[in-house]
Amino acid sequence: MENQPTGGPRYLKRRVKGCSLDVHPTEKALVVQYEVEATVLGERGELMVGERKECQKIIRVKSLNANTDTSSLAQKVVEECHLIHPSKLPEVEQLLFYLQNRKQTNDNLEKKKVSPRDFTPYAGVELDEEASVGRIDEYVELLYEDVQEKIRGAALIFQLARNPDNLEELMQHEVVLGALARVLREDWKQSVDLATTILYIFFCFSSFSQFHSLVTHFKIGALCMNIMEHELKRFELWQDELQKKKKACDEFPENQSLRKDHEKSFRKYQSLLTKQEQLLKVSLCLLLNLAEDTRTELKMRNKNIVHMLVKLLEREDRELLLVVVSFLKKLSIFLENKNDMAETAAVEKLARLLPCDHLELLSATCRLLLNLSFDTALRGQMVQAGLVPKLSSMLADEAQRQLAMCVLYHISMDDRFKSMFAHTDCIPQLMKMVLGCREDQLDVELVSLCINLAANRSNAQIFCEGNGLKMLMKRALKLKDVLVMKMIRNLSQHGGAIKNLFLDHVGDLAAQISKEEAEEFVIECLGTLANLTIPDLDWELVLKEYNLVPYLKDRLKPGSAEDDLILEVVILIGTVSMDDSCVAMLAKSGIIPALIDLLNAQQEDDEFVCQILYVFYQMVFHKATRDVIIKDTEAPAYFIDLMHDGNAAIRRVCDNTLDIIAEYDEEWGKKIQKAKFCYYNSQWLEMVENRVLDEPVLYGDDGEPFNGNRDILERPDLFYTADGILPADGSISPDFYADFQNSDMGEARTLSSASDQFVPSAPAPADRPGSARSFRPDERFFYSYTSTGRPGNSRTLCRNDV
Repeated sequence: MENQPTGGPRYLKRRVKGCSLDVHPTEKALVVQYEVEATVLGERGELMVGERKECQKIIRVKSLNANTDTSSLAQKVVEECHLIHPSKLPEVEQLLFYLQNRKQTNDNLEKKKVSPRDFTPYAGVELDEEASVGRIDEYVELLYEDVQEKIRGAALIFQLARNPDNLEELMQHEVVLGALARVLREDWKQSVDLATTILYIFFCFSSFSQFHSLVTHFKIGALCMNIMEHELKRFELWQDELQKKKKACDEFPENQSLRKDHEKSFRKYQSLLTKQEQLLKVSLCLLLNLAEDTRTELKMRNKNIVHMLVKLLEREDRELLLVVVSFLKKLSIFLENKNDMAETAAVEKLARLLPCDHLELLSATCRLLLNLSFDTALRGQMVQAGLVPKLSSMLADEAQRQLAMCVLYHISMDDRFKSMFAHTDCIPQLMKMVLGCREDQLDVELVSLCINLAANRSNAQIFCEGNGLKMLMKRALKLKDVLVMKMIRNLSQHGGAIKNLFLDHVGDLAAQISKEEAEEFVIECLGTLANLTIPDLDWELVLKEYNLVPYLKDRLKPGSAEDDLILEVVILIGTVSMDDSCVAMLAKSGIIPALIDLLNAQQEDDEFVCQILYVFYQMVFHKATRDVIIKDTEAPAYFIDLMHDGNAAIRRVCDNTLDIIAEYDEEWGKKIQKAKFCYYNSQWLEMVENRVLDEPVLYGDDGEPFNGNRDILERPDLFYTADGILPADGSISPDFYADFQNSDMGEARTLSSASDQFVPSAPAPADRPGSARSFRPDERFFYSYTSTGRPGNSRTLCRNDV
């Protein structure tokens, strides 16, 4: 006390204040919290120095069991602990009663955790004596003796470190930790037992974040990385040596000496392997705790921690594998680590762990696979490793079902892998879960997986087997389940027998289309009906019986509903337009002008434009609507304006529709011919102007080379003129373009006009265009839709005659 007043202290006064009681969170013990106030008085009783310190005392009652008399035990505790005032006897009795009836689940959970706190030392490390905090200095002295004494001293210190209450006391003895770090750094190669025991001591400190700086100060993490690298190399040497002896034994099976040598080496190998895996386990546990700091984790990655962990996946020890997989799971959330796992074929090595009877390892492996399954390439590796049937079999295990389902969902996102599920028992189990669920809402993961799988034809057949479709429809309509209806909509995309199964449910679906129903549910019902391109379906009867035409016309108004709903209405109109009687009904209702207005309003949306054009394409097949479209609307002008759009699907629909219009209307045919000629001519001129002439120099009859001042196209004598195909002046007339269109190259698009009802001379040249919101199995799943037209040429529909 350098700042004491002159005269020196005479008296020391100590007082305990503020005693409070509580139960220990995990042990059978009472925790006494109190405050000690120490006061130093001078000769005359004046206050010289005062200090307060918060303390706690743990009173363990190991004898407490179900038959213990808590009243007597409480009386004994109060008598023996002077910190507890007799007035607190009822509180002590109440806390003891709580401890007596508390479930011991924490103990069981602690045993299940992979933690060195439950470490059982090796036979050579077991000690009969019990360590004491007061003898720490003696244990430190043992660290300066031979290896066996060092192991004994480390084991005694480890006994103390296993109790978290002693860690503060050990930390204050910095000599202890310094000596342990020195011994580990110098002697870890001499004794695996010594290295393992010391690392367990530091692991106990690393279990608490406030001690991480202490562990880092002694560079224990870097030392662990060196130890792991060295042990992995030793393992490879052991295996090589064992393999050589086994090979020699196989070559000379009669040689008993070689066989005995191999057996002896194998037993030694197993003994060394057991100790090594214990050392690796504690090293990884310590590193896993230190990896809470991302900067420390980055240092580990720079030392190839991922490659080491992936190598350890080949081991058989389940407890070690659990630590390895848990560590990889933590690392996998970073892109660089995920890429390292992809390079080292981690998925292939993880596949052998599924399924397994170790529940914690099984769960950790599934979680790691879930993290990795966000990567497309790694999903491909999972399929190649045969994980689809393995994960499908885990759906029967309720404990692992959720994780397995999430991984399968990610795999099902790729169209290449959807068909794999048809060869497993995944779909029957999914149907069992869907139909057996008594809740109003299914698990999102479950129904999402079903939606993805239903987009594949083979899977759809399994879904619809027996009464599958009927039961799905019943649940969807009863509970108004949007996601189940989305699954049904995907099922309806497939042709053949699957689509015919929907004939029994058309009425149920049509009845749901009304303004009273939720829009999301109506969208799915409309989409399902739009997929039903069935020749035997009487659409006229459906439209009349459920009075759908007014609803469809009303929804075509821009802004009348969400765009998704309006788009599905357009697609449904395209489907019913295949029926001649339905087309006449739609024409009388005034839907065609409504479609024109919608086209103007949504001209920048490729999906809307493409589907509306497809409706017109279907309508021009029928006389009732063809005349209306050609003579009473400006739709042909829109088609001409869009026939060179940047979207390939739009161009295709426009070309086929314009071919039909040109076949039936001579005036529009000339306009279409002229528009195509102008476009192709402008393209030719643009190409000629921008072309870089890399060909050899051409010379004329006069010996002068053609150059920038003299255009080769100005030579009319180079054109054919004998047969009159091209005039001598070199110009190209629209008549030549028309003849060219009607030649062999153009006949593929020529359509017959033998009757008023259009009958194509070949199969219909255009199918329904796909939609990003609802793709069809007979089309490519994806079209290159863009939000605008050709770059630099925003789509504007021309309303002037060409």
